[in-house]
Amino acid sequence: MKKEIVIIGGGIIGLCCAYYLQQDGHQVTIVDKSDLSSGASFVNAGYITPSHIIPLAAPGMITKGLKWMFDASSPFYIKPRLEADFLRWSWLFKKSATAKHVEKSIPIIKDINLLSRELYVDMKNSGDFDFHFERKGLLMCYQTDKEGEAEWNMGKRAISEGLHVQNLTKEEVKKLEPNVDFNIKGAIYFDSDAHMTPTNFMPQLIALLQQKGVQFYTDETITNLEFSADKIVAVQTSKRTLKADEFILSAGSWSSILAKKLRIQIPLQAGKGYRIDVSEDTKITMPAILAEAKVAVTPMQGFTRFAGTMELGGINHNINKIRVNAIAKAAETFYNGLKIPKTSIENAACGLRPCSPDGLPYIGKTSNYKNITIATGHAMMGWSLGPATGKLVSELIGAKPTSMKLEGFEVERFS
Repeated sequence: MKKEIVIIGGGIIGLCCAYYLQQDGHQVTIVDKSDLSSGASFVNAGYITPSHIIPLAAPGMITKGLKWMFDASSPFYIKPRLEADFLRWSWLFKKSATAKHVEKSIPIIKDINLLSRELYVDMKNSGDFDFHFERKGLLMCYQTDKEGEAEWNMGKRAISEGLHVQNLTKEEVKKLEPNVDFNIKGAIYFDSDAHMTPTNFMPQLIALLQQKGVQFYTDETITNLEFSADKIVAVQTSKRTLKADEFILSAGSWSSILAKKLRIQIPLQAGKGYRIDVSEDTKITMPAILAEAKVAVTPMQGFTRFAGTMELGGINHNINKIRVNAIAKAAETFYNGLKIPKTSIENAACGLRPCSPDGLPYIGKTSNYKNITIATGHAMMGWSLGPATGKLVSELIGAKPTSMKLEGFEVERFS
């Protein structure tokens, strides 16, 4: 049955929900407080990552977070705040950071990433639009034996999950990337991964959705929700009232604020990440993560992107130059002869990734309102999981069997 659907949030998750819902014949409207030209969906590393099977909430992360709290240039930085939402999130994060939780999460994360990768391929082959998509895999480059051992242990765990992983020497890495002079001891190579150019994909997807009849209202803030019994009947924006049969909340780091209007708790913290784009030819052709520094390197369409850091410091878009410089320094340390231009560093941008306390997204319905679906909390995997999330949401709204089990993604698991 055709439905009127309003999606709150026009990032990669909201757009992918719209993509599959309009395919099912629904009339879709997207409302977003921005102009859909910036944010986490534009500044991410562009990775599709079946390799990333370990959730953020893992043993040792609390210790690392406390250690790195006093280092503004560290890969994972937590700014302590006496705020109820932050303190509750931190407690839930600590509670989730167990070996048992990691083992339970690994197959879930792997399966949704593999589903999403295949859906990206389907999109690419649809003929509807032509975007940059390459499956070259991912190099986890390391400079120390200790880090190399840790990365290989991760690789062996991935092998046990059915992924193809290789432990490469520096010489073997050179064969994959012959024109780059690495300062590394070796790399763990995952051939499961792919990469894209977000600034190429996002405008194309928006244009396609508009062509397919999806209505966009941008630069509009949600001011209120109207209810009737166990249903939402309308959302009020700063400019209009939008009525619909179904609503989707996919507003990224702002989702938990809007969820409070629904009287449900969706613990989220905004994890700020930065990117530096270099238009000069770096000769880099392989996506790589610089393991010790946790910096992602992506050869995108027309430029190379260096991205990284996870900064939990509230909702803001302030650029911390210390953290930006740390990304540039790390890149220059791993790639001999690489020099990040000063203008590229000065033009660095950031985005806010919605992080759940257990490292798993929220995908599903709520118990108190029948016609709202939540799709948020994807943290660093938002880009990777866009199509899978959109597909699952469309199946939920269409009352169809879902492409995978939703166990682990329950919206009210912390209520």
